[in-house]
Amino acid sequence: MKANIVSSLRSHYGFQELLTALKLPRATYYDRLKRNRRPDKYGSIKAFIKKLFYKTHETYGYRRIHDAALKHGFSYAEETIRRLMSDMGLKVSIYSKHTSQYHSYKGQIGKIAPNILKQKFTAKQPLTVLHTDVTQVRLYNGKWGYISAITDEASREVLAAAISDSPNKSLIQATLKQLAPHLRPGIHPILHSDQGWQYQVPDYQARLKHMNICQSMSRKGNCHDNAPIESFFNLMKRECLNRYQINNVTDLRHLVKQYIQWFNYERISRNKNGLTPVEYRNQVLAS
Repeated sequence: MKANIVSSLRSHYGFQELLTALKLPRATYYDRLKRNRRPDKYGSIKAFIKKLFYKTHETYGYRRIHDAALKHGFSYAEETIRRLMSDMGLKVSIYSKHTSQYHSYKGQIGKIAPNILKQKFTAKQPLTVLHTDVTQVRLYNGKWGYISAITDEASREVLAAAISDSPNKSLIQATLKQLAPHLRPGIHPILHSDQGWQYQVPDYQARLKHMNICQSMSRKGNCHDNAPIESFFNLMKRECLNRYQINNVTDLRHLVKQYIQWFNYERISRNKNGLTPVEYRNQVLAS
C-alpha cells in the first residue's frame, strides 16, 4: 500500500521525501514494485470467484463457491477461497424483511387428510414426495401478490409456481396444471400441504385423485410440518424478491419465473454434493 502511494505521488513530491514521510525503506519500496510486477498466481481463481459471485446475485458464500470451483477443476482449499473472497471484499448479501405471513386456514370446511409425513423429510427419490403452499408478497402499489408453488422434497426442484392477485381456487388449480407434465407413469406421489381451505375443497381433492396423487396435510397451525417449502419461500424472498421494488403482479411473476429458472438449473446445493436440483433429479432417475 505504501509503495503504491509513493509511486502515485512521485511526480509531485521528492522521492526521498516521500519515503521518509511514510517511513518506507528504499529497498522495501523496490521489493514491493518487483512483487507487483509478478503475475498473480491466484488470478484465474479470483476471476472465477468474482464472476460466479455476481452471477449468483451475491448469494454464494465461500463454501458454495468452493464447491463450484471444484466442479470447474480448481483444487484450492475451502480456506483459500474464504481468504481470497475476504481480500476481494466479496460478502454475501441477503435481504430480510418482516412481512405479514399468509394464513389460509379457515377451519374445517372439507375433508382433512392425514399427516403422512409427520416431519420425516427423508425422501431420496425425486417425484415421490412433494410439498405445496401459498405465500404472499407486498407489492409497491399497496396490494398483495400470491405465489402458489410445489417443490420436490428429494431434489428441492420447484415443479410448479403460479402467481395471482388472489389466493383463490383458480390459483391452486393452475399450480396443479403446471405439475402435471412432471409426473411419471406408475408413480403415485404424496403431495403435502397445510390445512388451508383451498386444499380441503372437493374439487381440489378430486383433481389429486385423478392425477394419482396421495394427499397429506400438516397438523393445524404447525408450519414445521411443511418445512421444505416454507424454507424455499424464505430463501426466494431473501435471495431475490426482497431486493426489488415489485410494482405489480406482472413484475412479481417475472421475478419468480427468473429466480426459479436459476434455482432449478444453476443454484448448487451443498447437501446434494454440489448438484443443482435438476442435476440431482437427472442423476438419480438415470441410475
